[in-house]
Amino acid sequence: MALIKEYRVVLPCSVEEYQVGQLFSVAEASKNETGGGEGIEVLKNEPYEEDGEKGQYTHKIYHIKSKVPAFVKMIAPEGSLVFHEKAWNAYPYCKTIVTNEYMKDNFFIKIETWHKPDLGTQENVHQLGRSTWQNVTVVPIDITNSKVSAADYKPEEDPTKFKSVKTGRGPLGPNWKQELVNKPDCPRMCAYKLVTVRFKWWGLQNRVESFIHEQEERIFTNFHRQLFCWIDKWVELTMEDIRRMEAETQKELEELRRRGEVRGTSAAEK
Repeated sequence: MALIKEYRVVLPCSVEEYQVGQLFSVAEASKNETGGGEGIEVLKNEPYEEDGEKGQYTHKIYHIKSKVPAFVKMIAPEGSLVFHEKAWNAYPYCKTIVTNEYMKDNFFIKIETWHKPDLGTQENVHQLGRSTWQNVTVVPIDITNSKVSAADYKPEEDPTKFKSVKTGRGPLGPNWKQELVNKPDCPRMCAYKLVTVRFKWWGLQNRVESFIHEQEERIFTNFHRQLFCWIDKWVELTMEDIRRMEAETQKELEELRRRGEVRGTSAAEK
């Protein structure tokens, strides 16, 4: 068995805008999570075509020794806290799989995302079988009021305070989603993120799977708050601009990982 949840993140931007915004924000967030021997190493970032599907394939390695809870560190041998992330981005559908060479088939995280031009009202957008869908927990994420820890909070990344100069969007009030319902011409979208977590380890399975889902919700919340508040940085970029930026970021991440202090989202902060 695996623990499956579907996170729904609604944003005041279009599906087309989000494609650029997501890639820009991933590159920026990666730099904020890298330093002191830990962080993200990009091995591949290249186009792919498979079974008629076209998109961008990435393979990254996450070095995250300091970012896991103490009870995992106690049982994990030296060098085992390295995770491989392989992603197939055939936007508006994307699939990401995270694995660990030490745990092999006993561990994986699978994230499947559909980006739709709605307010998160579609049921079973991933077309799961009835018995599987019945066991999926739906978790709505509101970038204005979902829980943000004191360690994660930054005023400049608060959608309730941010006003976009280039688009005029924001700050987002408590009824911003209802306002979108009443203004059908305004851009809106939802990222439907189906997350499947498997951690097969006697005595720890439920605890670790629940912890991973807590971290995924935390990451999705913080990431999309940043994405919206960074809109003036990315809204005028093209996909060609993004690919150039990704190539530069790949080199910068390697340099950051070799020096400085450990940075980013630490499990110890929770």
